Amino acid sequence: MADNYEIRRFRAADKGEPGYAQGTDWIQAVGFGFHDTRRNDEFVGKIMAMYRSDDRELTGVYQTGEVAARSLGADIPVATFGTLRKNMNVGYGRQLRTHMVTAVTVRGTHRRQGLLRRMMTEDLTAAKADGLAMAALTASEGSIYGRFGYGVATFERSVKVDTGPRFRLRHVASGSVEIADRKVLLELAPEVFERVHRHTPGSIVRQDAYRQSVSGTVGRDGSEDEAIRCALHYDAAGTVDGYVSYKFAGWDAKPYTMEIVDLAAATDAAYLELWQFLGSIDLVDRISWQDAPVDDPLAWALEDPRCIESSDHRDMLWLRVLDTAAALAARQYSADGSLVFEVRDTLGYAGGVFILGVSGGKADVTEAPAGSEPELSLDVADLGSIYLGAVCPVTLKAAGRITEHAPGAALKARLMFAVERSPHCLTHF
Repeated sequence: MADNYEIRRFRAADKGEPGYAQGTDWIQAVGFGFHDTRRNDEFVGKIMAMYRSDDRELTGVYQTGEVAARSLGADIPVATFGTLRKNMNVGYGRQLRTHMVTAVTVRGTHRRQGLLRRMMTEDLTAAKADGLAMAALTASEGSIYGRFGYGVATFERSVKVDTGPRFRLRHVASGSVEIADRKVLLELAPEVFERVHRHTPGSIVRQDAYRQSVSGTVGRDGSEDEAIRCALHYDAAGTVDGYVSYKFAGWDAKPYTMEIVDLAAATDAAYLELWQFLGSIDLVDRISWQDAPVDDPLAWALEDPRCIESSDHRDMLWLRVLDTAAALAARQYSADGSLVFEVRDTLGYAGGVFILGVSGGKADVTEAPAGSEPELSLDVADLGSIYLGAVCPVTLKAAGRITEHAPGAALKARLMFAVERSPHCLTHF
């Protein structure tokens, strides 16, 4: 592999600067990997600007030998890998700087060369050296990333909500909803989402592209999406504490459907009242949402919860612990106690036997003395899964993924790792 390929890492450049063409070729290579249409120059410029705002690092694997005649040139990477760093809410509002991996592709004609393994391991090693305790990604395929120590940590689902006569909420409105120009979300979306992020375990701070897309400023093809509409929720004091961005699916779609592009609510009242608004839209029989939470208060607020048709329950956020002691110390815990556990990590970043001691919700994490007997043994991927409280250690024990050496240890871990509300990640990357 070393003789045929080289890895290059770089940052997005502005048009006219050295490196802009390299970034353009990298973006096109990512498009090949995800079967996207080729972006025009204007769209590429917008993408590069958003990458610069997020300070992304772009990694490409390039052929160093002779390239086959008439195939893609050596300037187009055969594999891509992108990273950025944002804060993740790990429960009770606590924030953990997280290394986010994205845009992972390997051209089909260059697989089985160890390209992904080299990109991933070199990147995780660099992140660990920088002092980060956690890496994260969202996976297009579920069978790839477990071997690198990533575990599923949050879930989401798609819903279709019948807004006909059966749609009635057991909720008395305390605020109000008003239609707004979609462009107000360029400013308001980050402000509202910051409040949402602060009270939602599993939430990751959003990249700049979100305010552009939910406002319709940059659509999927790079041009403005004039179909997007926007409504704002105001609390009793007149402060905006929620919004919904949505678009009509078209008159050919039956039943007539409104699609949620993004829904962010900083309070429970705002969430339900935005749904009341959506349920009242004239000439519409259904609301669809691709990024709905699994544990959704809407189902319990509806007089008839069967208005919700749920499908495509899927994993969303995957976590990879890089430093066990630092990651566990960053959390607050819901039950006091002590737990001795063994973490297995074939890549060597986070393994060992540790003592997690919790008092008043605060953790003290130490390496156990040599010869200590663990109460639980688990792979680092499973530690990533239980870290946010969305995956139950008792369930993983039943599945044979966690070994319980002391009776009741998995239940103790479940109580300790619980968080204050259901984890949900609204940030795709």
